[in-house]
Amino acid sequence: MHTAGACTRVGRRRSGEHGRRGPRGLCTRDYPPSCEGGHPCVHFVHGGGWTKGADVRRPGWTVPSGWSLARQLLVLQAAILGLLVAVGVTAAYVDAGQSADEAAGRTVTAVAISIAAGRDVRAALATRDPSRSLQPYAERVRRDTGVDFVTIMSPAGIRYTHPNPARIGGHFVGNTAPAVAGRTFTETYTGTLGPSVRTVTPVFDDGHHVVALVAVGITIRVITKELRHRLYYLGAVALAVLAAGIAGSYLVSARLRRQTRGVAPGELSDMFEYHRAILHAVREGLLLLDREGRVVLCNDAARELLDLRGDPRGRPVAELGLPGELVATLVSAEPRSDEIHVGDTRVLVVNTSPVRSRDRARGNVVTLRDHTELQGLTGELDTVRGFAESLRSQAHEAANRLHTVVSLVEMGRPEEAVAFATAELETAQRLTDRVVGSVSEPVLAALLLGKSAEAGERGVELVVAEDTVIDGVVEPRDLVTILGNLIDNAVDAAIEGAGERPPRVVVGVRRDAGGLVLEVADSGPGVDPAAVPEMFRRGWTTKTSGGPVGHGLGLALVGQAVRRHGGDVRVGSGPGGGGAVFTVRLPLETP
Repeated sequence: MHTAGACTRVGRRRSGEHGRRGPRGLCTRDYPPSCEGGHPCVHFVHGGGWTKGADVRRPGWTVPSGWSLARQLLVLQAAILGLLVAVGVTAAYVDAGQSADEAAGRTVTAVAISIAAGRDVRAALATRDPSRSLQPYAERVRRDTGVDFVTIMSPAGIRYTHPNPARIGGHFVGNTAPAVAGRTFTETYTGTLGPSVRTVTPVFDDGHHVVALVAVGITIRVITKELRHRLYYLGAVALAVLAAGIAGSYLVSARLRRQTRGVAPGELSDMFEYHRAILHAVREGLLLLDREGRVVLCNDAARELLDLRGDPRGRPVAELGLPGELVATLVSAEPRSDEIHVGDTRVLVVNTSPVRSRDRARGNVVTLRDHTELQGLTGELDTVRGFAESLRSQAHEAANRLHTVVSLVEMGRPEEAVAFATAELETAQRLTDRVVGSVSEPVLAALLLGKSAEAGERGVELVVAEDTVIDGVVEPRDLVTILGNLIDNAVDAAIEGAGERPPRVVVGVRRDAGGLVLEVADSGPGVDPAAVPEMFRRGWTTKTSGGPVGHGLGLALVGQAVRRHGGDVRVGSGPGGGGAVFTVRLPLETP
């Protein structure tokens, strides 16, 4: 939808190039909008719409460009997760190496001190051949503790034990000075078995003299092997974490892709702009409710039709001050088509359609149309139709009476024929003269004449009061609504009470100091006073089900028309407590 002077089209068409025409003649060529002053311009709108029970899908008019929002998020999450895992594995590997060295140092220190403190070791050192008893002992400790070597030596560094028996008696390779001085120390040194983490500690006699040294070590090769095993474990854990993270990111991305219909961020922004423009452009009221009955979306027309104050989004529709019947219709899980609701000042046509997405209920889409003017025109049309029907009926009755007159003449009774014809003419003419003389509005005159003939056909006498005067001081359309519905209800009530008294309806319209007074009385069974507060609510009726469609609407329209003019309606009983009297008082507009 374009408005001249309000919108310009960005982009030039090459010579001979024409935009394609889609459904309903809408141009599907994508021209980015450029509007002045925030004009809500809609350059192209997809021909589809919300349908009853339809599955909500990605709009067909969007054109994918670049990666979708879900894919961008997945790639970003995967990159961040991979970086975090790599940093974590590196930090864990470095920490594991340090921990392995420290653990090896603690182990060899504990084993060396334990050996140096053993009485059996000092006893063996006092013999002529210490190696004979110390070598088996050292090998047993080495196997039990998992260290790579246990070397017991003299203070001069001559070995008493060694994992390789051939090296017993040789000189220890490494630093022993701190131990000879009586201190335990740990170092990394390359000996006969290769690089190792070793601890050297002195062995004291009872006089606290250094009589031997104990060296215990673990080779770097073993530490590296253990670290490699840890690295494999870290790698497996890292891969598992990475896989789990990517899987989780994929699930989040898949959910986001479902929620956003796989569109790119730019498309989302464009869709929002089109969506906002359409909401402001349509004349019908549009409401979108979620499954809990909260308002998700409400355009300007809906706010005006429902007379809402402020922004209703996020509020339950039951808290918006709407009539209970209208609220029940809006939140109904069943579709409603062209359902009429009468408010204080408007007649609304309401359509609701449940929205489902992947077999799940998402809420309701509601459209609202103002039916007030059309309802008034419909009332006038019904009046004309009723008047035409009454003319048809009167023509039929006139033909019967004419046959009667002719028959009397043929029977040789002309005086009786004249008297009969004159009496019938006076009865019909009296009502016509009274109505035409009292009612200056042709539509209302036709209404009263038509209702009178219709009532006569149904066996009800409709009397127009002698003081009836209607001179066009109130909108004829509203008077048709008020009088027409009150007379219809009065005729029905009079027929219902025909067993007790002759069916009769009296209509009177007069002016007094307070304004225009309309009064319709019937000879029916009357109205229960407890029911009066509910009578002018849509759906209230005393008729049995299965009657004509529209029962329960007439009095509601009467109440609405009266409220629109600032008047009031009173319901009372007729003389002697029989029948009902409806009195409508409308203030007159000052010229």
